[in-house]
Amino acid sequence: MVASLALASTVALSADEKAMDEHHHHHHHHDHGAAAPGSSPVVRSQVAYELPAVKLVRHDGQSVSLTKELDDGRPVILNFIYTSCTAICPVSSQIMSSVQSQMAKLSLNAHLVSFSIDPEFDTPDRLRKYAKSYDAKSQWHFYTGSAQSSIAVQKAFDAYRGDKMNHLPVTFIRQAPGKPWVRLEGFATPERIVQEYQALVGG
Repeated sequence: MVASLALASTVALSADEKAMDEHHHHHHHHDHGAAAPGSSPVVRSQVAYELPAVKLVRHDGQSVSLTKELDDGRPVILNFIYTSCTAICPVSSQIMSSVQSQMAKLSLNAHLVSFSIDPEFDTPDRLRKYAKSYDAKSQWHFYTGSAQSSIAVQKAFDAYRGDKMNHLPVTFIRQAPGKPWVRLEGFATPERIVQEYQALVGG
């Protein structure tokens, strides 16, 4: 698993890097970082999402408003998971866990957010155990809520695929409230996510 993740970081050159490559004509034989078999390229876009005014339940049992949680001034790194998922989520959560420790080393501050897309099953209690298993520290929160609010959040981030089994690996990063989100579709490596964060936030 880890091997294919490392390979994913070679994909999706930013536009600047592509432009730089164009200057080196002898580089033209390269294939813009084609992904290794079994890993898909990471697609990056910037999108302004309108957050729905929904109530959620944090893994500590607190009932909270989505907008208040995300608009507390901190940069946000966000993904969607569900605790019984055996394929994508363990990788996504492992990536978030590594992002958390890399950022701690660099003294970077962000709010790490994981939304459950299976709220009927993912009680706060389950999310607490799940958070513990990935060594989530105080800046990493897990959220559940009603089926309705869960779907509203997924739709707001264009991450709703109708059935939890179809869900995508996708990570969202935002510098501050009112700013667009960087959307990284595919398994972005922790290094890539931290780089994106630094490019947005500076430092």
